[in-house]
Amino acid sequence: MKTIQIHPADNVAVALEDLPGIPAGHKIALRDFKEGDPVVKYGFPIGHVIHDVKQGALIDHRDIRTNLSGTLDYEDIRGENLSACPLPPVPTRQSTFAGFLRSDGQVGIRNELWVIPTVGCVDGIVRRVVDRARRELWREGEGVDAIVGFPHNYGCSQLGDDHENTRKILRDMVHHPNAGGVLVIGLGCENNQPRLFQEFCGDYDRERVRFMTCQEVEGDEEEVAMQLLTELYQRACTCKRTPQPLSKLRVGLKCGGSDGFSGITANPLLGRFSDWLCMEQGGTTVLTEVPEMFGAETLLMRRCATPELLEQTIRLINDFKTYFLSHGQPVGENPSPGNKAGGISTLEEKALGCTQKSGSSPVRGVLPYGERIGEGRGLHLLSAPGNDLVASTALAAAGCQLVLFTTGRGTPFATFVPTMKVSTNSRLAQAKPHWIDFNAGALIEGTSMDELLRDFRSLVLEVCEGHRTQSEQRGGAEIAIFKNGVTL
Repeated sequence: MKTIQIHPADNVAVALEDLPGIPAGHKIALRDFKEGDPVVKYGFPIGHVIHDVKQGALIDHRDIRTNLSGTLDYEDIRGENLSACPLPPVPTRQSTFAGFLRSDGQVGIRNELWVIPTVGCVDGIVRRVVDRARRELWREGEGVDAIVGFPHNYGCSQLGDDHENTRKILRDMVHHPNAGGVLVIGLGCENNQPRLFQEFCGDYDRERVRFMTCQEVEGDEEEVAMQLLTELYQRACTCKRTPQPLSKLRVGLKCGGSDGFSGITANPLLGRFSDWLCMEQGGTTVLTEVPEMFGAETLLMRRCATPELLEQTIRLINDFKTYFLSHGQPVGENPSPGNKAGGISTLEEKALGCTQKSGSSPVRGVLPYGERIGEGRGLHLLSAPGNDLVASTALAAAGCQLVLFTTGRGTPFATFVPTMKVSTNSRLAQAKPHWIDFNAGALIEGTSMDELLRDFRSLVLEVCEGHRTQSEQRGGAEIAIFKNGVTL
């Protein structure tokens, strides 16, 4: 099979391999198009052609334009009278995984030691202390998986929402269960005042988390930091994995560097995994990248479990559109050069593939940027941009112990939790085995979805129990915080 028509209503097909004049992953016209005709893929319009196109010809970003516009009232969705969708009970006989139970009831899939700066001014100290701790403290097999520092350039000269975004993400990291020990290093004169930030963190485990303000330290602050890290390290070494129910698992869903196969292979695979975790195991998944919901948002809205969640989802979409428009940017201009080269022409096309990661289960929660998952289970939507580093950081900050990241182009980055890369095509998996953890491209090469899902679930559970992702093996772990306003 050289092409695939994804939905019976589609008037384009996707090339599964390179064809004359049509690269793999790109769209082929199934009929003659006149200027202005809609292009339909996944059963929905993804834009309209801007000139005539002959049957059998390539249709890409040079031939098609978005149909997206500004904010909408979605009265037709409201008029559908969504009925409350009860949450299925947690299975009495759940599957389990070996994780680290924390004092607040959260479960980690890693037992790492983290050093977090409150402000970019102390990034150098953080780097030196972490390097020293790795040399002098860390021993493989003692119980601590890694010692990691998270430099960033924020925490001072920020105002309003930017300042709060920084505080929220750093607070969320302090509470994250993947850390068996956390040392927060501040300077003392920054906007993000260490003592106020400590209060902002609320009720935290004071044995697991320590704070240090460099300007208040008598003498060498690096020596004091090493003393604190030594205490945290010794305590973290006593933490052991124990059987934990999969209902404790929270998984982020992300895609980046997509191609024409993303909505055919990897994203549907994540959707099947999300349904299994949420509906059968009582776990939680989180979908973000709000701009990459534009054009497919009504599919998510119709799955909201309550009318209140529908209103929150409408605000989620319209607030992000307003953010775009307030900066003089169109809401439909998103696919990157890599996306376009991979066969994605419009934001609607990207969105219809992107949202497949959410599967078919009801939406159970909507989270503002920087907020953590509460007691609710099931599929959640999270406010964050499409940028890979910012969105993945937001997923981890929300409480996800793991991020599943699909890609058709490939990327080496990882956020501060294990970031498991799933390729949409076998060519990428073969070219970048040091980036890719799982190849969903096998789906168009004869492997059934059920078989692929079984293998994928097994690998996810192995990662949750300590198997290191490719990015972890290479030492990658970064954070990126959403910035919107001015810098003083």
